[in-house]
Amino acid sequence: MTQTYFVKGRNVPAYHPANHTGTRNHRIIGPDTVGQTGVEVLLGIVEKGKGAEPHAHPGIEQVCYLISGTATATVNGQRADLEAGDACYFPPDSFHTFVVTSETPAHVLVIYTPPYGEAPDKVYKR
Repeated sequence: MTQTYFVKGRNVPAYHPANHTGTRNHRIIGPDTVGQTGVEVLLGIVEKGKGAEPHAHPGIEQVCYLISGTATATVNGQRADLEAGDACYFPPDSFHTFVVTSETPAHVLVIYTPPYGEAPDKVYKR
């Protein structure tokens, strides 16, 4: 099989991530798409009033870049209202939330390093 470096997002199946409500994720960059094992890139589509419940990822850095919509994010006691073009950083082991506030679903680019992969041992809840 030839190595591929390009991904058609419309061909990536959606899944519902743990610790989230009203969220569909598409794993754009990862082992199943381009064979990547050092970074993971997702497209999240999140409904109004839904998103990430309080949780943290041990040893994993996370970045969220809001493509469309608005949201409120919290991390380590800090809170910010975000709009398209804004980003937030969740350090390893830091409890965080992300809730959509726009009337329409928000589109969020999510980057994990090292990859999260929805592994149960790579998340903990309060």
